[in-house]
Amino acid sequence: MVNNRPYSAFDELGFVNTLKKLVEETKGLYCADEIPWVIGYSGGKDSSTVMQIVLYALQDLPKEKFIKPVYVISTDTLVENPEVSRWVTTSLDKINEFAKERQLPVTAHLLKPILPYRFWVNLLGRGYPSPRPKFRWCTERLKIAPSNAFINDVVQQNGEAILVLGTRKAESQARAKTMEKYEAKRVRDKLSPNGSLPNSFVYTPIEDWSNDDVWQFLTREDNPWRAHNLELLAMYEGATESGECPFIRDISSPSCGASRFGCWVCTMVSEDKSMAAMIKNDKEKTWMQALLDFRNEIANHDDRELRDFRRMSGHIQLFHGRPIHGPYKQEVRERWLKKLLKIQEQAKEDRQKYPELAGQYFELISLEELKEIRRIWVMEKHELEDNLPAIFYDATGKKFPDVEHFSDNSVFGQDAWQLLKEICDGDEIHYQLTRELIAVEQNFRTMVRRSGLFIELEKALRKGFYENEEDAVERVRQKEKIYEDEKQLLENEKENLKPDSCLVKVSHPQIAKAPITISKVIEVYLP
Repeated sequence: MVNNRPYSAFDELGFVNTLKKLVEETKGLYCADEIPWVIGYSGGKDSSTVMQIVLYALQDLPKEKFIKPVYVISTDTLVENPEVSRWVTTSLDKINEFAKERQLPVTAHLLKPILPYRFWVNLLGRGYPSPRPKFRWCTERLKIAPSNAFINDVVQQNGEAILVLGTRKAESQARAKTMEKYEAKRVRDKLSPNGSLPNSFVYTPIEDWSNDDVWQFLTREDNPWRAHNLELLAMYEGATESGECPFIRDISSPSCGASRFGCWVCTMVSEDKSMAAMIKNDKEKTWMQALLDFRNEIANHDDRELRDFRRMSGHIQLFHGRPIHGPYKQEVRERWLKKLLKIQEQAKEDRQKYPELAGQYFELISLEELKEIRRIWVMEKHELEDNLPAIFYDATGKKFPDVEHFSDNSVFGQDAWQLLKEICDGDEIHYQLTRELIAVEQNFRTMVRRSGLFIELEKALRKGFYENEEDAVERVRQKEKIYEDEKQLLENEKENLKPDSCLVKVSHPQIAKAPITISKVIEVYLP
């Protein structure tokens, strides 16, 4: 008879004894050296399991054994699923409270990306296209950089660090292969080298657990920091289309382990199934429908008409004869910002209908980010109209609370800019060129020495002298054709070279030292 029962890490010793063994293992590793631990905590099932096991181990140790700190870090991208973000923030607060009560060497830290790396600053400010497989600019900036900065700081202060993670081989075949690769390089028991951060090791206590093992643990064991694991289970349950979350199942049954939470703006997937399921399964989360709709709008990767035909630098680059489009156009960024602010205002109002959410602080985009977007629009993109305060007022009914007025760049009022547009008669490129030339002049007018002025003027003219996209593409094609013709002519000349035709005097000091050969002459040909 074939046994279809899924593998479990508890098969050999049973649940209780397996857990006891793992706690003892964790205690031993903690006491083995003075290298600080850094626990990666996302608030999900795997990191919650690891967090509980580490706290079980520390509670079993006498205080004189607390020889090193344990840092718990969680990265808030500032565009996390709002419900998950609320769960994580609350959990970190409770972990700190619990550690303080029990006098444990544990501190929890909520990390955030630096301002220039934040999602809205790059998408709405700089106009980066929404993340996609060939331009995944978000993960490094929003997730990896904040945690790496924290870990590197620990390493600099202590020489080394040990990362404690909830990664498991059962998550995917790719994850299993990666973990096995670093297992083979272990120089200490249970500690793998970190492939991306020097002087750090990785401890994965539940690496051999299945999804069902994790849920069995969470539903059987009390949470030390007094968060309710059943709430976590319900969150996963609500994020599955069926609204069910079995952890005792046959091989073909779906598991809550397949549910994943991430950024509500994530455009790396075709659809956000977890948020859609949350809205479908819980009427108290219907306020998130507007977020999902907005996410679907910016997730459109067939967005050439929304983007400038020039790259961020102003250059034209072709791929298979077509321009590689650059940042989102000004009107697109302004329209999306206005819509985002309106969604934020409506969500604040809708959340007051639910007692659990009423009175809680909520924002989708911060004032700090709005100020930085405004600065980028005016100072870097030379959008001198300075439209952000008006957009903010239209969306919220409130005056934009920023004391910075960019007075040096406010050479015209809105009426003057509108008149300039009328003079340009719908020629957007001509209008942008004129505006940028004004901005360059303004930036240099107070300087005693205007070094670099002509360079900046030339950049502006090179970016804006085209009539339209078709004209720009045709000019680049002609330039590429001239280049290819010259290259072919040079190749033909090289083929006609004879050894005795290469007896030339070479003045270049690096070449003159060696005998002259055909390969060294390259572009030199004397008939």
